[in-house]
Amino acid sequence: MDSRAQFLKTVNHQQPDRVVIDLGSTAVTGIHVHALSRLRRHYGLQRKPIRVTEPFQMLGEVDWELIDPIGIDVVGVTGRNNMFGFNNHGPYKEWKTPWGQRVMVPMKFNVTYSGEGDVLMHPEGETSIPPSARMPKNGYFFDAIIRQDPIEEEHLNVDDNLEEFGLLTEEDLNYWEKEINKVWSSGKAVIASFGGTALGDIALVPGMQLRHPKGIRDVAEWYMSTLSRPDYIKKIFDRQTEIAIENLRRINGVAGNKVNAVFICGTDLGTQNSTFCSSEQFREIWLPYYKKLNDWIHLNTQWKTFKHCCGAVEPLMGDFIDAGFDIINPVQINAAGMDPKSLKEKYGRQLVFWGGGIDTQKVLPFGTPGEVREQVLRHCEIFNKDGGFVFNTVHNIQANVPVENMVAMFEALREYNGR
Repeated sequence: MDSRAQFLKTVNHQQPDRVVIDLGSTAVTGIHVHALSRLRRHYGLQRKPIRVTEPFQMLGEVDWELIDPIGIDVVGVTGRNNMFGFNNHGPYKEWKTPWGQRVMVPMKFNVTYSGEGDVLMHPEGETSIPPSARMPKNGYFFDAIIRQDPIEEEHLNVDDNLEEFGLLTEEDLNYWEKEINKVWSSGKAVIASFGGTALGDIALVPGMQLRHPKGIRDVAEWYMSTLSRPDYIKKIFDRQTEIAIENLRRINGVAGNKVNAVFICGTDLGTQNSTFCSSEQFREIWLPYYKKLNDWIHLNTQWKTFKHCCGAVEPLMGDFIDAGFDIINPVQINAAGMDPKSLKEKYGRQLVFWGGGIDTQKVLPFGTPGEVREQVLRHCEIFNKDGGFVFNTVHNIQANVPVENMVAMFEALREYNGR
C-alpha cells in the first residue's frame, strides 16, 4: 500500500501494515535547519544551503532527497506568508546564521542586529518598522518581542485583536489550489496548515506580522485575560470562528478531498506538570468554538482535524474529544500523567496520537543510540496497535540533537516496520 492508504488506515483506527511516519509536514513536527544539515550529510546528500521553511523556529525543508530514504508518509502545505508577514516562498537568497550555517531564506527576510549582537526581525521584512522578534546571538530561533500598548479597559476593542484575520481572496485561493494539487500528486498523505483557526495560540497572540499590534498582545496578559476578561476573549473567538469557517468553505471549494488532515490549532494548555486551565474553563472558553470548526469540517469534508497542545494535558483529553478533534499532538510522554500505555488504553479508540514517538527533552538529545532505539520500538508497539498513530518526535527536532541519535531513531522505525 502507498503512504496515503496507510495514513487513511491509521487515522481511521484500522491497523496499518506499518507505522506511518511524519517529519516536516507542519510547524510542530519538523526539524531545525542545523540538525537537518547534519542528517543530510549522514545520508550522503549534496551539501547545499537548506531552505528555511519556518523562520520563527528556523525549521528546514525536508525535501524529496530525504522523504523517500527515510520513508516519510506525510507532506504538508502551508500559506503564502510566514509568521512575520512576508512571502515565505521564492525567490530566495542566502543568509548566514549566527552559528555559521548558510541557509536559503525569502527575499524579504531582512534583519538588523542589536548592540549585543542579537538578530532582529521586523514585520513584513521592513527594517524601518521596530522589530517584532529577536534571536539571541548564541541562539537558534526567534522569540517574540512583546509590543503591548498600555491597556485602557474602557477602550478595549475586540476588532483590535482581529486585525490579522480576514477573508481569503481569489489570489489566496489560486495559491492554495496550486499548492494542494502539487503535493497531492505525490501520493503522500497531505496535511494543510490553512491558518486563521488557532484560538489564542500564544505564538501568534503577539502579532509579529503586524506593524503596530493593538488589543491584548502580551502573552502573560492574554492568559490572565482568559480569567479576568472572559467575555472579551469569547467575543474574539466568536468572530474569528465565523471568519475561519467562511475561509474553510472557500478553500474546500478548490481543495475538496485532496487534503487528508488540517492543522487547526497550536494553542498550548499544559506545563510539564499540570494544565494552564481547568476542564471547566476549557469547556467555557475554548470548546464551543473548536466544536463549531470541527463540526463544520466533519459535515462538509473528509478532513481529519489536528490539535497541537504541549504539556501534561491528560485531564483535557476528554474535552478535546468532545470538541471534535481527531488528532492530538505532540503527545508529550515525559510530562505528568502522559504515560503512553495509559493514554492509548483510555483515548486510543477516539484520538489519533501524532507524536509521542520519542522524548525530545532527554532521550533524543542526551541519550545513547541504544536508548533511542529502545524507546522508539516500545512506543511504536504501544501506540500503533489498532492504528491511530503517526510517528513523530515530541515536537520539533532541535538544533543540536546528535546525528547518531536521529539515525538510530529512523533505523529503529525501519526495524519495527520490517517485522
